[in-house]
Amino acid sequence: MKAPRQSDVARLAGVSQSAVSRVVSGDIDRIPEETQDRIRAAVKELGYVPNAAARNLRNKSNRLLGVHTFESVFPHAREDFYFEFLLGIEERAEEIGYDLVLFTSTGTSDGRRRIYRDGTNRLNLADGTVLLGAATDREELARLWHDGYLFVHIGRREVAGADIPCIIPDYVSAADRIVTSLADRGHRHLAYLRSGIEQEAYADRRTGYRNAIERLGLQDRSPGYRGEPGLTEEWLGELASGPETAVVAENIGLAEDLRTGLAARGLSIPADVSVAVLEGSGDEPGHRWDCLVIPRKEIGRIAIDALVTRVENPDEEPVSQLVACDLVAGETVAAPGKKE
Repeated sequence: MKAPRQSDVARLAGVSQSAVSRVVSGDIDRIPEETQDRIRAAVKELGYVPNAAARNLRNKSNRLLGVHTFESVFPHAREDFYFEFLLGIEERAEEIGYDLVLFTSTGTSDGRRRIYRDGTNRLNLADGTVLLGAATDREELARLWHDGYLFVHIGRREVAGADIPCIIPDYVSAADRIVTSLADRGHRHLAYLRSGIEQEAYADRRTGYRNAIERLGLQDRSPGYRGEPGLTEEWLGELASGPETAVVAENIGLAEDLRTGLAARGLSIPADVSVAVLEGSGDEPGHRWDCLVIPRKEIGRIAIDALVTRVENPDEEPVSQLVACDLVAGETVAAPGKKE
């Protein structure tokens, strides 16, 4: 069950939220005794527990935000996937006068980074925390949510029984736009290269791709479109001789494997087959893929703003936010080639 909020107490007692805040903090001057009694009865009925971190923030005793990952992802180089996220987090926190604490010492013997240790939430040092990383512990996310701890997660995470506040790269729209751009160039027969990763970010990419294929009336007979991961020699042979003129790959590794397989069959990208990738790519000549790019720095900044909104207004309902991804033109998409 979701932890009750001051707004729930106010609704049950039939009073303003500010009255609830004053009573639970002991500031009862000029509040009628009958109103106090209704508020205390509602607090007891709902099992409401005031958020200590939020009270400290209101009293200006702490302006500290946390950053926690469920894996060892803090970067050693600017090229690291997480560097831009952390740069945006740091820059925005500094701009609005908050300090940061990086929770990096929560590893355990099984290699997992945990928030709770011996029953204690180690993030309580901070008023609220930005969470990120691929290896999310969903049980701990659910526990944080039910405990009423204030946090936001970078990336969509579905947790049963909890409404996790997330800052979400809009992969659905980005994948749709990539397919639309291919259709606008004249491609009608597409193929999809699917990875074996089963996470929300990949599910969103697949949803966006499928929506666009169906909406535009395009054709896709590929194993990836049917849910089969990887790139087999059998499918490479069918692709080389079939009607497909464009391929959308979930990652650069699959795209590179496709390039190699097509070359072995005398075909090239994009002269024979156009390829777009649903992740960012490097800029080295001859390998600049047409792709989507996550605005990582912007997302880091948005995550801090969303977190601060929560810690300064802890009884407001958490809201997830979609952030548009960029589409970057490379060297791997052209009009349908001679295979058409």
